[in-house]
Amino acid sequence: MKPTRDRSMKPACVKAGRRWRVMLLALLAVGAVGCRARSPWDFSDVSLSDRLGPSPLRGAGDDLELPRIAHEGDKKFELSVDGPLRVSIEEAVMVALKHNRALRVQEVSPTIAGTFVELERAVFDPRVFAGASVLKEASQEVSRATSAAFKVRRQETLVDLGIAKDFSTGTSIEVTASEQRTYSNRSPEQHQFRLGLTLTQALLRGADMEANTARIAQAELDVLASRYQLRGFAEALVAEVENTCWDYALAQRQIAIFEDSLKLAQQAQDEIQKRIDAKTLTEIELAPAKSEVALRRQQLIDANANLHRNRLVLLKLLSAGSAQGWDRQVELTSLPVDERAPLDEVGDHVALGMRMRPELSETKIQIEQGRLAVVQTRNGLLPRLDVFVTLGKSGFADSFYEALDIVSSDDHDLRLGFRFEYALGNRAAEANHLRTLATRYQAGRSLQNLAQLVELDVRLAHNEVKRSLEQIDASKVTREAQEATVRAETEKLRAGKSTGLQVAQSQRDLLAARIAETESYVAYRKALIALYRLDGTLLKRRAIQAPGDKPYASYLTKEQLEK
Repeated sequence: MKPTRDRSMKPACVKAGRRWRVMLLALLAVGAVGCRARSPWDFSDVSLSDRLGPSPLRGAGDDLELPRIAHEGDKKFELSVDGPLRVSIEEAVMVALKHNRALRVQEVSPTIAGTFVELERAVFDPRVFAGASVLKEASQEVSRATSAAFKVRRQETLVDLGIAKDFSTGTSIEVTASEQRTYSNRSPEQHQFRLGLTLTQALLRGADMEANTARIAQAELDVLASRYQLRGFAEALVAEVENTCWDYALAQRQIAIFEDSLKLAQQAQDEIQKRIDAKTLTEIELAPAKSEVALRRQQLIDANANLHRNRLVLLKLLSAGSAQGWDRQVELTSLPVDERAPLDEVGDHVALGMRMRPELSETKIQIEQGRLAVVQTRNGLLPRLDVFVTLGKSGFADSFYEALDIVSSDDHDLRLGFRFEYALGNRAAEANHLRTLATRYQAGRSLQNLAQLVELDVRLAHNEVKRSLEQIDASKVTREAQEATVRAETEKLRAGKSTGLQVAQSQRDLLAARIAETESYVAYRKALIALYRLDGTLLKRRAIQAPGDKPYASYLTKEQLEK
């Protein structure tokens, strides 16, 4: 039977069409509610752009807006492409922050971590579904009245669509609309149109909002942890660049010292040779002088190789592009060798380390993640008890339009019920809960151990700064004394009161003193770098902006952390 298309049917069709549009709007409204709602564990300093950038899936990532680490003076410095690389230590740090390839790799980590936040939030996104099916059936039935057999041919079509959404409160809502058409050779064509609403609420397991959003919070904490990891990597990179610069400068200074010592040893050998030719010294006095010249040449070879090694390491850290590649020379400018920074009390540096060290913030984040895991597994100990209610309105007629119109009648259906589920023994849930408790306890003990190690590191670094600072003055006095000794031994040799061996020994002692004095200056600068890195202030002291510049402030008290 085909739908009637006379004018009397038009108002009902218009009215049904309006109801259909209202129903669709209601479905969309249910889906829009809380579609992008943020969890109560959101962090104001972790914006979506920090995690994903404007378009995280376009291309290979070259145009992603990633968390950047930059020096405040970076825009004022222009790197030369050709010729030797002339940079100060501060400029070398700028170049490394901009071009170092390992840092570029590490900068992507917060973006990757941010994608997991969106994956966890997607659990609460609305789901739209639709389906259609056709059934054709040919069967044989027996009449109950006459016991006669007859053939039945039946055809059924079903179309349904709807939208469903889960909420963090443990509530699930599903709205559906379906239309079923049934036709048989034994009965007239019939249409059924139905609107349905199903509401399910968890009462025990799954009812805790904090437990339901714990995975989102843990993913957001992973983003924070990746930012602290990035900061720690940047601090290590800056320290490595500065240390390599000082090693390179030391190697250059050592070469100059060895060249001067070689020249001095060669002069001593020539003078001894002249005295041997003049019969004022015996031939045996020449052997120590020759040995000293050969030793200086060996040390000069090693110093040149050390300089070449440090140059290659520095070029790798800077990753500055140039046509010369690995053959490019490096010239360090404005080295603050004689500058001495004021040294604060060790307690002040320890306090800074307890606040600023990225590792401590990471461990506190792990403790908070452990607490969230405990919330989840504690909720999992409960049995499952869900209550549900289903409301529906249906219309039956011999045409689709009439079935829509009948929906406005008082006919309806209502179903209430509950579902209970509990695993006997509940061993899996109890094991998971025990594991999360033990893991959180372990993280708390790790924090205490790490805090002790941080204090030890800072105190040892502070002591090393003091030692190296005192060594500068002591090595200077030693070098001046050795210079006086060399002059005295040389004069004695000319007066015939000393030997070539004694002169060579005094020159060797002077060389060691000069090297030790230079190393003391470099050791002091490297000790300062280590102290600033270990108390977590290296980037701030170098005016470098990086993620994770604020320590993680857990709302847990010290007593709660120690439980």
